[in-house]
Amino acid sequence: MIETKGLRKTFQTGRGRKSSTVEAVIGLDLEVADGEIFGFLGPNGAGKTTTLRMLTTLIPPDGGHALIAGADLLAEPGEVRHRIGYIAQGGGTWDDATAREELILQARMHGIAKAEAETRAVEAIEAFQLTEYADRKCKTYSGGQRRRVDIALGVVHRPRLVFLDEPTANLDPASRATVWDEVRRLRATGMTVFLTTHYLDEADALCDRVAIIDGGKIVAEGTPTALKREISGDVVTVGLGDAAEKAREILAAEPYLSSAEVREGGELRLSVDAGESAIPRIMRTLDDAGIEMATIELHRPTLDDVFLSKTGRSLRES
Repeated sequence: MIETKGLRKTFQTGRGRKSSTVEAVIGLDLEVADGEIFGFLGPNGAGKTTTLRMLTTLIPPDGGHALIAGADLLAEPGEVRHRIGYIAQGGGTWDDATAREELILQARMHGIAKAEAETRAVEAIEAFQLTEYADRKCKTYSGGQRRRVDIALGVVHRPRLVFLDEPTANLDPASRATVWDEVRRLRATGMTVFLTTHYLDEADALCDRVAIIDGGKIVAEGTPTALKREISGDVVTVGLGDAAEKAREILAAEPYLSSAEVREGGELRLSVDAGESAIPRIMRTLDDAGIEMATIELHRPTLDDVFLSKTGRSLRES
């Protein structure tokens, strides 16, 4: 559904002698299969948004090739737009319009006849559970309700591929769960979903495959399970407060420890071969040194651990 080869984009910053060239995306090779939910992860400034804007024809690439839903990105941008849906992070609803009015207008803008547009609006209202407030103005909706309208607008023309930019940003947990259900439902209807997110639990729970971009390049790609399997061992986090750095120095020489990192809030993150056997030894070593622990927890590898192993820093912190 998406195939890119050597896709790249550069920007000029500043003026005159202070101008410089920034390579936002560098030789991007990407494949997204028909019918999957594909997650695109990366910190701010990694090239995530630039890639999304290129794939949706909002900005032209400076080089490379791409096929989007079978259409050539450079030669057939109009056809690409016809075959995709795009739900921006900021949303697209108008305060003084109703969901029904928005859906009919969106369908008409895609060239759908009025009667059919009205039928599709009704279908979308039912499918996205908007019936109760479909004829109220959008400014009266909650954040979660408004986001469901946004998604409905992006798919009312029945695209083969839909792009979701940070679909649950700034939503409460209940609304996030509802949007997750809607994304899964889109895939169940046969759509391919390409989503960007900075929520690692969201990518883990929703996505069939993910790609992590950093510095304009893909640094990891695969299923969440396969990527986490690449990270050997377990992670132990110890709450130590001001004593975290001292504890790191004491534990650094332990043979069962592969890495130790002090995080914000006095948390010590330890990568170990086997957490079950390492925890008693960690506790004993710190107790012998007179260091008190507030908490100690065992964690399985996460997508953040994958990012850390590939780049040397945490995706959350980035």
